[in-house]
Amino acid sequence: MLEQVHDHIVSELGQSSRTDTIFVVTAIIFNLIVLAINSGVALAAIEEEAAYPNDLILAVFIVMTVLLNIIAVAALNLGRRTRGMLLGGLVAMYHDNDVDKYYDPSLVSNYGVRYLLFTGVIVTLAITAILVPLIIRFL
Repeated sequence: MLEQVHDHIVSELGQSSRTDTIFVVTAIIFNLIVLAINSGVALAAIEEEAAYPNDLILAVFIVMTVLLNIIAVAALNLGRRTRGMLLGGLVAMYHDNDVDKYYDPSLVSNYGVRYLLFTGVIVTLAITAILVPLIIRFL
């Protein structure tokens, strides 16, 4: 039974990692695409008479960027908490079976740092995807 619980926890950790990867990659790709689109829209708004439609498109993409990035960061925070609980269970299981010396507890804190770095990349790209087009448009 213990082996089945171990396998289930490890499986859940793998699923959590895949889910986190999907959110990170989606947010990064979305931010880069929005940066390109909004930069083009901002340039078009400067050069053309039809600034209002371009400004509206810019605003819609900015709102969508904020929403998508809030969702991605919230998902990463949930993934971080889930990983912490699962790893806590594994460490307790290892401790109860006297094999905890093979699992360095600092790995748990390293995962926390990794999630902070992922969040930093997402937020930095989101800010860039919003500010650069606004600078192009209004400065």
